[in-house]
Amino acid sequence: MKNAISNRLNLSVQYACNREGLPLRADFVRWARAALIGGGQVTIRLVDADEGRALNAEYRGKDYATNVLSFPYESEPLVMGDLVICPEVVAREAAEQGKPLAAHYAHLTVHGMLHLQGWDHEDDGEALEMEDEERTILAELGYPDPYGNESAA
Repeated sequence: MKNAISNRLNLSVQYACNREGLPLRADFVRWARAALIGGGQVTIRLVDADEGRALNAEYRGKDYATNVLSFPYESEPLVMGDLVICPEVVAREAAEQGKPLAAHYAHLTVHGMLHLQGWDHEDDGEALEMEDEERTILAELGYPDPYGNESAA
């Protein structure tokens, strides 16, 4: 019984913006579960650009709305934390990069979930490892390489 509890994902999705056209909770569960090792308690909050900008300014010192913010609380034995996603930014980026919107949401959810588990991309080596992990997870979900439009170094 302990193993079943430790592999459980308790995911809450908060829609603090217009829900029209946004992924369903079931989509976020699938994407988050694919990136999670073990169990977790995670909240994904979808916000408008004003809230996204305010949070990014307060916690990262950057005065603009960003696509995803990760707020890890614990990583053992359960992953606990919040992801904040700004649909306005996600939609703009997907359009600019010529990516399907669902694939971009999946990528950002996986990216955020990896951050909650201690992954980072502060230097080139860490970034490469994290991108490789994202590619693997997204391929397993049936999505294309999110970095496919970038030239390999």
